[in-house]
Amino acid sequence: MLSCSSDTQVRDAKIIYWSSNNTEEIQFARYIVDNWNHNNPLERVMFQPVPEGQSSEEIILAAVVGETTPDIYSNMWEGDVEAYAQAGVLIALDTLAGFMDFLHERCDSFVIAEVTSIDGHIYQIPWKINPIMMIYNRNIVRSLGLKSVPKTYFDFFEAAKKFQKDIDGDGYIDQWFGYSEVLVTWWQRFFDFYPLYLAASGGASLVKNNKAVFNNEDAIKVLEFLREVYKKNYFAKERLSARQDVFLDGVIATRFTGPWEISHSEKFKPKGFDYSFQSMPVPDDHVGPVYTYGDPKNIVIFKTCPDPNLAWRFLKQALSEENESKLLEITNQLPRRKNLDSNPKYAGYFEKNPKMKIFAEQAKYVKGTDQSPVLKEVFDLISQEYEACVIYGKKTPREALNDAEKAVNLLFLK
Repeated sequence: MLSCSSDTQVRDAKIIYWSSNNTEEIQFARYIVDNWNHNNPLERVMFQPVPEGQSSEEIILAAVVGETTPDIYSNMWEGDVEAYAQAGVLIALDTLAGFMDFLHERCDSFVIAEVTSIDGHIYQIPWKINPIMMIYNRNIVRSLGLKSVPKTYFDFFEAAKKFQKDIDGDGYIDQWFGYSEVLVTWWQRFFDFYPLYLAASGGASLVKNNKAVFNNEDAIKVLEFLREVYKKNYFAKERLSARQDVFLDGVIATRFTGPWEISHSEKFKPKGFDYSFQSMPVPDDHVGPVYTYGDPKNIVIFKTCPDPNLAWRFLKQALSEENESKLLEITNQLPRRKNLDSNPKYAGYFEKNPKMKIFAEQAKYVKGTDQSPVLKEVFDLISQEYEACVIYGKKTPREALNDAEKAVNLLFLK
């Protein structure tokens, strides 16, 4: 593999760009790189997917340690950026000419605040999102006599109670109203606790100013809701991921998931299967928009880049409205930009893909993660308390949050 050091003698291109190794993203990356190289033969960009490994995060970390980072990387998890920024391995993009004008044109103030690092600089370009929403079986909702899919916790419990009737004489349940993987793994909370917390709180933070701020009434309501759905067997505690698709088989009626579910469902759904998406359930007294986790992947420029201004010029073109029409068409992933659902340049795509329009409308109300160098550890500690409270019922929501808060605050004392 080529070294990405600043020694131009080992390069056959001015800029080295890594994307994720997702098939559709590779196709999109080749499209934008080929166009650039055709029009800029003296400023060529070399593209390759991130090398195979246990995870792309581990590959990037190894590249940082070995000083073999690419110049541009377009699959950076937002939660990793602060650690790399504090390590001094990323370019502060707000120091590049025209960057802030570009960012204000692309993003609203909420997003800009979200990606601003603790030192006040911006080290990442908000690129694409996959909002987490609730997929639901429309046939089941209709069969239960519901006027609409449940939007509040009360409505969710009522619907689950009606659905949860297929129990044999031994009390064995073989259908559940919902499902979320029962894993203590930190990133599993992106598909249950965290999007529900954002929904309940209006997009509130977990940590701020090196302190836990999640021990609040919104988080208590979320844990009470989740604890109840497992206690009443509305959610399966057993691992269903080893089976065939339990949603398409009608074993579960709902799931918290992202827009990637659309292409899978369209390919494998049985005849007559009808489904749609709804925002995350919220507490009964909730007022205002319903936020969720956006699952953002962003773009960074590493300090090993010999020409950051050239890298920025390439990225500015890559992130044009025209190219992001191609991003939608090729990857079915949403660019993180203002007015996505009303921009006439994308209208044709959403007419052909009406279920993606639901996610585009949700895109106005998504959040990524807080800026913290220990964010994985924060999620890991929350996840341990989540398991004790929600899955095993060993702690009350208040006890679990108190213990998680103390543990997280200790992280910032180290």
